[in-house]
Amino acid sequence: MTKPRPTRADLLAAADEVVPDVIAPNLKVLFCGINPGLYTAYMGHHFARPGNRFWPALFAGGFTDRLFDPSEERQLLPLGYGITNVVARASAAADDLTADELVAGGKKLGAKVKRYAPRFLAVLGVGAYRTAFARPKATTGLQPDAIGETRIWVLPNPSGLNAHYQAGALAEMFRELKAATLV
Repeated sequence: MTKPRPTRADLLAAADEVVPDVIAPNLKVLFCGINPGLYTAYMGHHFARPGNRFWPALFAGGFTDRLFDPSEERQLLPLGYGITNVVARASAAADDLTADELVAGGKKLGAKVKRYAPRFLAVLGVGAYRTAFARPKATTGLQPDAIGETRIWVLPNPSGLNAHYQAGALAEMFRELKAATLV
């Protein structure tokens, strides 16, 4: 059953909540958001806020054969994909996170990646990646660094608030990652 649209009080109550990872060993790609927003935390599913472009970009990029609803996130696992976050706690905006939180989250993420060994870690947010992994000049795309055998790919933040990347450009960047998983 889908939850009703949240009230302002519902959203405020979701602050600091955690959305469980969608993860398994040896995935093709572990997608990694910055942290859950309040709407996502309230709904209990990754990238659940209306207007977030993750699910449409995943479909347009060829990772799924149809547009998934956030409530179907666990159906990614049999396809070889999962979802986690750099910082687990929900906040109103990624800007609410401190640099120390991002760095600590990057260390936890590194340990998680070593444990689960996905082929690719796709971090969704270049700014968060730069801070969490001390790579201030990083750009989108395949990174020169790896975590164990896991290659790192940085994609733009799919939030509808990220006006730097329109839907078509975002889809193209997801397609590039999808093509890399086939090699």
